[in-house]
Order: sequence, then C-alpha cells, then structure tokens
Amino acid sequence: MAYSIYDRTLAFAGLCQAVKLVQDVARDGTCDRDALLVSLNSITITDPDQTIATFGDESQLQFGLDVLIKDINTTSANSELTQYIVGVLTIERKLSQRQDCLQQLADRLESIQRQRQHFDLLDTQMINNLAHIYKDIVSPIGPRIQVNGTPAQLQIDSVKDHVRALLLAAIRSAVLWRQVGGKRRHLLFGRKDLVAQAQLIQARNSHTL
Repeated sequence: MAYSIYDRTLAFAGLCQAVKLVQDVARDGTCDRDALLVSLNSITITDPDQTIATFGDESQLQFGLDVLIKDINTTSANSELTQYIVGVLTIERKLSQRQDCLQQLADRLESIQRQRQHFDLLDTQMINNLAHIYKDIVSPIGPRIQVNGTPAQLQIDSVKDHVRALLLAAIRSAVLWRQVGGKRRHLLFGRKDLVAQAQLIQARNSHTL
C-alpha cells in the first residue's frame, strides 16, 4: 500500500505528542489530560484501517501537530524533544527485529484490552500496567532513554509510571511511522514538508470548529 506525506505527518505528530507529554510530566508532574488519553489509547489500536484511526480523528491530534510545528522545528530547549524522538526510533528499530519481544508485547496488549472492559485507561492501575509493559519488554532492549526533568518529580512513582506509559505510546507511533514509510531521511531532509502538512491539517480543522 502506498502511503503519503499525510500519513507520515500523522504518525510523526503522534510521536511528537507522546515525547512532549513525557517532557511535561517529567518537569511538572502533570500534562494535558486529553492528549494523554489519546496517546495512551493509541497503544491499544494495533490494526487501524487507516493511519488517523490510531488517534481517533485529526482534532484529537492537535496537541501533537502543534508540537511538530512549534517545537520540533526549533533548537534550544526543545532539542531535548529531538533527542527523545531519536532514542525512541532507535529502540523501535531494535524492537522490530525481536520477534520474541513483539509476541510478548502483543500478549500484554491483549490483556490491557480485556482490562479496559472494567477500568478507565487513565486509572492509576492501568497506567501502572502500561508502564510495566515498557519496563519489562521495551526498556531492556536498549539503549535506555535518559529522561530529564525535575528531580523531585522523577522520584514519584506515579510520575515514573506516566513517563514509561508515554514512552510506550511513543514507541507505538514510531511503529506506525515505519509502517507508513517513514525513514530517517524524512526527518533529516523532509522536516519542512512534515511541518507544512501539519499546518494544512491544523488550518483545515480550525475552519471546521
């Protein structure tokens, strides 16, 4: 199947959204709740019929599109986000070569789907369960991502759980990025095209509000 710049932009925006939420939680202990739900829910969408279905619809990805446009294209403080993205893409590439880990991941996500019949995805226990999937399966693959933040916040168990769950969401978007044809060269040489597409999507949605 042929995928377009539109599909790659959606996947990359999903990745941008997840790593920005990681940054926010690590610094402040909190983040945008609606964006958090969209990112965590994307982990459970394993067989979407189209790229946007991973996140719901375009309006639910506005946070990530905004990050792509305003933060990823700059330097200074937000070079940290770029470092997170590069780290996530590196881990995902290694994960894609580990069939044993992929099978474990699929099994654990099936369990999450069953649990969702009884618990809200943002419940403390569900976030803890997602965090443990990352800790048990993804993190050991390495290299580990060094998350920067407020030391006092990073000592709090619930903050650590949110960070790991969101890193799992970032891995999900990285998987999608690869599936829709995303390559390292698109990030090195095609970032302006991603930003331009993100701006078109945002403009379209601003007219429909």
